[in-house]
Amino acid sequence: VQLQASGGGLVQAGGSLRLSCAASGRTFSRLGMGWFRQAPGKEREFVAAISWTGGATYYANSVKGRFTISRGAAKNTVYLQMNSLKPEDTAVYYCAADSSTTRKIGEYDYWGQGTQVTVSS
Repeated sequence: VQLQASGGGLVQAGGSLRLSCAASGRTFSRLGMGWFRQAPGKEREFVAAISWTGGATYYANSVKGRFTISRGAAKNTVYLQMNSLKPEDTAVYYCAADSSTTRKIGEYDYWGQGTQVTVSS
């Protein structure tokens, strides 16, 4: 599976961005997907995850109510809609895929290259 993340950029606090993760390779629709982020000097952390059906979603407490994870109709693209962005959301955001749907970073087998999100105050 190859994952390509895009959509990052510079936005003011309170603004919105939508990240996309396009997949190619094996049967993507059977994979759970997750978004993670890593800020400078910090460990990579869980942001959100979605099951392959799209019926189950999970969020980190820090983004719950502000971020929404979803899958496209063809299930080969996953989105992360980020609203009410805060400076502390600044990080490189990575998408990842796994046969299960999990918050655990170590469970994910496939990773995209990351996209930078910068939120100015």
